[in-house]
Amino acid sequence: MRKRTVLLSITAAGIAGAAAFGWVTIRRGFSARDNPSAMEAYVAKTTRKLSIPASERDAKNPFAPTSEVLSEARAHFADHCAVCHGNDGSGKTQIGQNLYPKAPDMRLPDTQNLTDGELYYTIHNGIRLTGMPAWGTEQKDDDSWKLVVFIRHLPRLTPVEEREMEALNPKGPAEKEEEQEEEQFLNGEPSKQIPKQTLQQQKEKKQ
Repeated sequence: MRKRTVLLSITAAGIAGAAAFGWVTIRRGFSARDNPSAMEAYVAKTTRKLSIPASERDAKNPFAPTSEVLSEARAHFADHCAVCHGNDGSGKTQIGQNLYPKAPDMRLPDTQNLTDGELYYTIHNGIRLTGMPAWGTEQKDDDSWKLVVFIRHLPRLTPVEEREMEALNPKGPAEKEEEQEEEQFLNGEPSKQIPKQTLQQQKEKKQ
């Protein structure tokens, strides 16, 4: 009987969500620049909560917040998650703020009040129709549980920890090239490129 009630609730929430999405789409278009309406946010959160099995929602994290676990999870977060969520979990990144819905500030109650099981399920399985991918394999994975530990730590993240994470963030071609130039300069090697200042001086001479 309980399963039938849950199924009916999920179905009702899905129908309401589809109706809300259709109404908002017709009214506002498909732009990802807007914020979800209060109705969209409510329906999405309710549907997500109902879609997580009770056994998964109540699951306990097998990892304690030891310095070793936090260090490993911090590095993983910096390499995989920070591009959208920021090293501090604020979501204030170029990609995070241009998603629909925007990446949340995970330091706030909307995220921190979720159970460990809900956080794990979200990381492991992702969320449809958002920018949140499924990071886990079909089997349970330790990395996702360790990330839950780190997410709990985000409100207390220190400036030192954040600086350590910056060194682990993925770098684009321009940043890698700049680092290589700096390393060559420090090693006394000749640069393969004309310094930016020299290029600017050449432009001024031509004018």
